[in-house]
Amino acid sequence: MEDAITFKDLEPKLEKRDEYETIKKAYEYAKNEHLGMKRLSGDDFITHPLEVTKILMDLNVDDTTIIAALLHEVINNGNSTYEDIEENFGEEIAKIVLSVSKINKLELPDNNESSIIYLRKILVGLAEDVRVLYIKLADRLHNMRTNWAINPAKQKEKANETMTVLVPIAHRLGINSIKSELENLSLFYLKPDVYNDILEKLNNTVVELDNYLEEMKESIIELLTDAGINFEIKGRVKSVYSIYNKLNNGKEWNNIYDILALRVFVNTEAECYQVIGLIHSRFRPMPKRFKDYIASPKENMYQSLHTTVFGTDGNVFEIQVRTYEMDEIAEKGVASHWSYKEKGTKKIQNIMEQKLEMFRNVIESSTNESDIDFEKSVNSNIFSDLIYTYTPKGDVVELPVGSTPIDFAYRIHSKVGDTMVGAIVNDQIVPLSYELQNDDVVNIKTNASATPNKDWLNIVVTNQAKNKIKAYFSKKAQEEYIAKGKEILEKEIRRRKMSFGEVLNNEAIAKIIKDLKLKDLEDIYLGVGSLRFTAGYIINLSNTDKHQVEDPLIERKRELPKINYKSDILVEGTGNIMVNIAKCCMPVKGDEIIGYITKGQGISVHKKGCQNVPKNSSRLINVTWNNKSSNYYYTNIYVKIKNSKNILAELITEIGKRDSMVRSCNTLEKDGNLTYELNIRIKDLEELEKIMNSLNKLSDVFSVSNSL
Repeated sequence: MEDAITFKDLEPKLEKRDEYETIKKAYEYAKNEHLGMKRLSGDDFITHPLEVTKILMDLNVDDTTIIAALLHEVINNGNSTYEDIEENFGEEIAKIVLSVSKINKLELPDNNESSIIYLRKILVGLAEDVRVLYIKLADRLHNMRTNWAINPAKQKEKANETMTVLVPIAHRLGINSIKSELENLSLFYLKPDVYNDILEKLNNTVVELDNYLEEMKESIIELLTDAGINFEIKGRVKSVYSIYNKLNNGKEWNNIYDILALRVFVNTEAECYQVIGLIHSRFRPMPKRFKDYIASPKENMYQSLHTTVFGTDGNVFEIQVRTYEMDEIAEKGVASHWSYKEKGTKKIQNIMEQKLEMFRNVIESSTNESDIDFEKSVNSNIFSDLIYTYTPKGDVVELPVGSTPIDFAYRIHSKVGDTMVGAIVNDQIVPLSYELQNDDVVNIKTNASATPNKDWLNIVVTNQAKNKIKAYFSKKAQEEYIAKGKEILEKEIRRRKMSFGEVLNNEAIAKIIKDLKLKDLEDIYLGVGSLRFTAGYIINLSNTDKHQVEDPLIERKRELPKINYKSDILVEGTGNIMVNIAKCCMPVKGDEIIGYITKGQGISVHKKGCQNVPKNSSRLINVTWNNKSSNYYYTNIYVKIKNSKNILAELITEIGKRDSMVRSCNTLEKDGNLTYELNIRIKDLEELEKIMNSLNKLSDVFSVSNSL
């Protein structure tokens, strides 16, 4: 067993950093917080933040990340608070440590997809600073290296969580060194038999494979030395997970051609192509196996030339050729930004900023999206394949597959997107709906008087473009509401034969703003224009105690006629009011419903007879379903199973036949019977009844109801 890592082991490299004194202070602080604590592996607890720091040092991260890594457990496994860290190390580091602490409290509750979406959502949502993700990935890598110390069930849980959530994030950030090791470790715990079988096959031939690699290396060394090229060469046998992936995709062991791999490093891009040419002149290349990832990088910034050749003794070798800088990016991804930013590598900085912008835009939109919408957003913006396009000046613009020139324009700048009138791709005029391809050169045409089109929302795929377009129209609508609200309020003041100075003097405005928790006079106009408040309510509030003024929604309920609006719910007396479907009874279209005027949260719609709705309240308001709407609703059904038999897959399949879907499932134990609580998506009550009847006909179902 290796000796536990110490701060002295890291000190020679840390001493060269600008913030060394603060780094040392952070170590001493963490050491004191973790004093006397042990990990399950038996090591002193302080070894964990030190190991995490070592992993991050290999990625060339900045000093702030190193300091936060040393401190990342002092809240969850120490007595420190956010305020303590902020006082000692500043706000920036305190925020990173707090985010990591929150993430480390999260666990994947089960294997169903909704839980995975939920964890991804929180993980990405907390990681507004990408350095939080670096620390989390390094934290998990060290924990997976010592995963043997926890119980077998927990080992599998951690491995599953790692593969489901963290490996894709490592891939998107381009941190191959962490991604590859996490994949191998996860496979070891999830499928130990498969892992050991592959390892045994490799070990049986390891001496032979090493000999083949050495012979091929010598041949290439001789070839490149004679050509006068400065280079470095490394040989390796493919990782267990990489081989498992190929076998899992239908490959036979004997048909995996790239178990033997060599990597050649040179100084320039031109030398990469020269080396490939020399290797092909000596060794016959395998057809259709040459890949140029320099001209067309992979989605995670990976650049390299790949070829597969028949080498010495007829063995097949995969050979990769790249510059040292390309290798840095391939292994460390966007983290390598810090090591190259001083060298002015514009391409790396540009792509990194675009990657982080993707995360930021997904974070911004996540609070207003359902889990299903968020899953689509994450998969299309973060976990999907990407393309690399170019401006006419040659700057790289990274976008998800399926992106349009509109997405490209908003990635450049919101003003470019707002004023675009057309696009030229590869010197050809294209429609705005054109799907961009790898290596496209895109020239956006703008006009200062142009404005976005709402139809663009049906074309764009990136959150950034969607958010900017929505923001434009939201601002425009807000301006219209403000103007409308001002007109309505002034008209009502005149109708009451009052003076503007009486209602809208500084003192009255300050009182209204304070009572209604608004920002300014424009916010008052906005509230009236958007029908949040009536003009009469504002006038009464200007010179009366808030508690003596009737609720504006109740006032509107009494005074206004019934208005028909194109929304899911028709509210007696008004429209454009925030309406929420109550989560306690989850009514669906067709149920008898009643509205309840909440305090500050609009109208909550319940089933008639719901026990959470007070009877004979003045806050009750008549609501009806809009028969012209065709939206989906979510509700719960409860399926009691005979003999506690697991038939969940059968239930999901049966529900799917009805053009419905299961969003989540909970397993309940009641009176010794197994009951599934299924949250399903449906159109109306009629569809719900059909689904319940079809489930009732299944032989293993005891009963189906929409209430416990």
